Amino acid sequence: MSDFDYSKIKDMKYDPDRGCYVGKDGDEFHVKRYSNGKGYKYDYYDKSPYENAPHNSTHIKSDLSENWTRTDNDRDNGTQDKSSGTGCYLTTACIKHMKEKFDDSCKELMMLRWFRDNFVSDADIKHYYAVAPVIVNTIDSVKDNNEIYEWIYEYVVQPCVIAIQQENYEFAYNRYKNSVLVLEEQFARPLLEQKNVKTLAKINN
Repeated sequence: MSDFDYSKIKDMKYDPDRGCYVGKDGDEFHVKRYSNGKGYKYDYYDKSPYENAPHNSTHIKSDLSENWTRTDNDRDNGTQDKSSGTGCYLTTACIKHMKEKFDDSCKELMMLRWFRDNFVSDADIKHYYAVAPVIVNTIDSVKDNNEIYEWIYEYVVQPCVIAIQQENYEFAYNRYKNSVLVLEEQFARPLLEQKNVKTLAKINN
């Protein structure tokens, strides 16, 4: 498995000549937005891929419909691991709450996605889709996590949907953003500070 730790990514500096983030050990981190604007591709290399030197790499694709795929290439051992899933805790909360009645085109998610696309800044969207998978993975490891997702549905999803219906966009934005910060601090921060991180953490430009 080609893991990489958060501290290396966090301390990388952007190199405009290379068009990517570069670490002190020569590792590189590339962030590209989809041409249609509906997602991001993240590529991590432990050595520059342009120098023809053997390197390990991690590639993650994450669209704005909360779907992600990850490929880890370990050339030292000649292995490749692939994984995929949904990393949106708002979607997961809806799934848990609605159970067999869940529909990915339900009113709640359609309104939240519309709000995201029209009122949430690119920086906040990028932050959310970096930390949300970590939040989901951590909550999923907690016993009786249905209670946590019910809390998210009751105190984040529903209030935001009601505020959007009432065109109280400032309230919806603040509730959304504060929920990211609170859940990140509670469920993502401890994992992000560990040596090896299995999902992307936020990148501060």
